[in-house]
Amino acid sequence: MDLHTSNYDEVRQLMVDGQIRPNRVSDPRLLRAMRTLPREQFLPPHLAALAYIDEDIPLGRGRVMLEPMVIARLLQAAAPRGGERALVVGAGTGYGAALLDRCGAEVTALEDDAELTALARAALAVWAPAVRLASGPLAEGWAAGAPYDVILIEGAVPVVPAALAAQVRNPGGRLLTVLRGAGHIGQASLGECHAAGLRLRPLFDCATPPLPQLQPPPVFSF
Repeated sequence: MDLHTSNYDEVRQLMVDGQIRPNRVSDPRLLRAMRTLPREQFLPPHLAALAYIDEDIPLGRGRVMLEPMVIARLLQAAAPRGGERALVVGAGTGYGAALLDRCGAEVTALEDDAELTALARAALAVWAPAVRLASGPLAEGWAAGAPYDVILIEGAVPVVPAALAAQVRNPGGRLLTVLRGAGHIGQASLGECHAAGLRLRPLFDCATPPLPQLQPPPVFSF
């Protein structure tokens, strides 16, 4: 289907019915949000035609908009409840934060890229005005709003930064991310906060790209 000429509303329904529901996403709030939230509005105009492909969409500088299936399954695993406090780390253009908002969470979207923040500010003002935008180093989280019931890291990381783990509500908080080592395949993971701390367990395999700001610095050998 040529997304340059297709009706976005129609293609959005096809995304949900062809990519999301067959991948065991059944939360009615999330399905409704993905059917009604215009994903193309969270992309720069020259990328809007790619909004509903089943791949990550490159945004430049190593950043991507996550594949629809991946963001849907991560958010379903988060199981946000109405009124819970949520932090999206590496929020990019704001689509994941807007989905969480539509599921009833009180959302803070943390981003440190000025261009992505500008896109997020414009889109969220229209489609999820209750989402709060914050700017700062991603690895440090946003302590002003902690603790959070849900933290979503939008991108793959080798480990969960200690500052983010410390901002998950204990007990009962959840952290969602993709853990990825040196290979191309990572594991979407759910971290649940217990008395002993954050415990991570794998959910499914995915090829989500690394979130550059949360990667270790390169090691030079001589």
